[in-house]
Amino acid sequence: MKTNIIKYTLFAFLFVVISCDDDYLDRSPLSEVSSDVFFQKASDLELYTNAFYFMFPEISIYDGDASSDNIILYSPSDLVRGSRVVPTSADDAGWTWDDLRDINFFLANYEKCIDESARKHYSGVAKFFRAYFYFEKVKRFGDVPWYEEVIEPDDEEALQKARDSRTLVMDKVLTDIDYAIANMNDNTSVYTVTKWTALALKSRIGLFEGTFRKYHGIDGYEKFLNACVSASEELMNSGAYNIYSTGNPQVDYRDLFTAHDAIGEEIILARQFSGEQSIDHNVNYYTITSSYGMPGMPKDLVNSYLMTDGSRFTDKPDYNKIEFTEEVQSRDLRLSQTIRTPGYTRLGTSQTLPPDLAATITGYQLIKYVNETVYDSYDTGINDLPLFRFAEVLLNYAEAKAELGTLTQNDLDISVNKLRDRVNMPHMSLAEANANPDNFLAAQYVNVGGSNKGIVLEIRRERRIELFMENFRWNDLMRWKEGQKIVQDFRGMYFPGPGSYDLENDGDIDVVIYTEEPASKPEGTLFLKLGEDIVLDENNLINPQPEIDDRKFDESKDYLYPLPITELLLNSNLTQNPNWE
Repeated sequence: MKTNIIKYTLFAFLFVVISCDDDYLDRSPLSEVSSDVFFQKASDLELYTNAFYFMFPEISIYDGDASSDNIILYSPSDLVRGSRVVPTSADDAGWTWDDLRDINFFLANYEKCIDESARKHYSGVAKFFRAYFYFEKVKRFGDVPWYEEVIEPDDEEALQKARDSRTLVMDKVLTDIDYAIANMNDNTSVYTVTKWTALALKSRIGLFEGTFRKYHGIDGYEKFLNACVSASEELMNSGAYNIYSTGNPQVDYRDLFTAHDAIGEEIILARQFSGEQSIDHNVNYYTITSSYGMPGMPKDLVNSYLMTDGSRFTDKPDYNKIEFTEEVQSRDLRLSQTIRTPGYTRLGTSQTLPPDLAATITGYQLIKYVNETVYDSYDTGINDLPLFRFAEVLLNYAEAKAELGTLTQNDLDISVNKLRDRVNMPHMSLAEANANPDNFLAAQYVNVGGSNKGIVLEIRRERRIELFMENFRWNDLMRWKEGQKIVQDFRGMYFPGPGSYDLENDGDIDVVIYTEEPASKPEGTLFLKLGEDIVLDENNLINPQPEIDDRKFDESKDYLYPLPITELLLNSNLTQNPNWE
């Protein structure tokens, strides 16, 4: 039962009390949270730290994917267009520090609590969130000022501080997350952070920072990749989590994301939703309506899914000229559990449904997270959404070891191949991958080289497929220095040309593409006028954004965001990120 959600709503009042002022670092704590009367009991520490959970994204499943090359929309995001400008305000830039002040205020006062075990755990919680806070800031801006104490309104020296180096800040982040791991409770809890969540965060931090440094030519990448490996190993060896499987590879991957209550066997931490509490999301609405951007999977990602025998789809002759019902046959089962394929039915129904080309701009309609039809209206979704899950940790582990050059076949068997077991796919082979790197993937990830090129590419394939629509893709491309991937020409399904098409292979016509207005348009069939309702390129692939020709990514500056104009004016010691002046 979703009882924990009440905790968040009850603690929302405290969040308002301690965070209602969005000014910069010179906020004073409000008298309602006086350190003279608060922080005395374990319940005080719990109450205060629960406000930190609002730092997590409320609904992140679209963000990193729809702003990259994973989810294609009718109108691309500003990040894909490359139309980023230097923002004026701190809020617009993401250069906000109110959460940090709340954390540091807690750390300055928590020791007043008489309960030693509570002091230990909740100080770990606070440092977990400080590590999370600074990790997010460094991903966005690079160098940022490090503060570990409350800044008073008259402390001009602190308020006028310059940015600290990425090296200093990320070393502090590792110190904080190590403290959290050593001090937080080791129970499992899908809605509150624990030692295991801290290990998962350290795994994520280590992989991002290690690979960002490696591919951007910054010293010290080995330290962070090794931190990723050690954290991942500890979590993997703990036995606290597994890859969720009921032995039914046809539905287990799908069911993990459609379950109303987060499945704690694999999901380490989830964002909780509840219809009873009117805390909901709009995943169903997002994927089945034509008014929400018509999201679709791009063809290059569909092409990336292997055949069920482990061979490459892209090794087939003319693989880009295979019609839909044939191209999705005998593929990695995660494909049919991520997009509509022949035989698809909505949960709780028996009617098969083809992809609805009126609701997906590429033809490949998303079904990950899509729940029963009762949740189809705007903001009625109630299935919990993952923030950290064990599968990510396994992928982090394998990638970090591959980038370090220490990966073994046994490492793959205890990590990536567990994900393949869930969907009954052949195991990834280190020797085979490196002996025959995939040219299709190599063309997408141009910075991968060396003796481990083949296995690095295969792990990236696995990561993109397994973690699709979980808010990783933008950051993955940034850390790999593959920003040019988002300015490619996105494409969708292949159609030979005008004609009638059965997308379910059941004998019924689902789509008619026409040039001359048909005499009749029978109900139940979608009619699309070529050149208006649907555009095909010279290879007869859907061009989902034919009017968009201004995608760009500036390699000299776009891997970091710009600082806001107002903060540069207020603090003359702050410097703008390179080439954003």
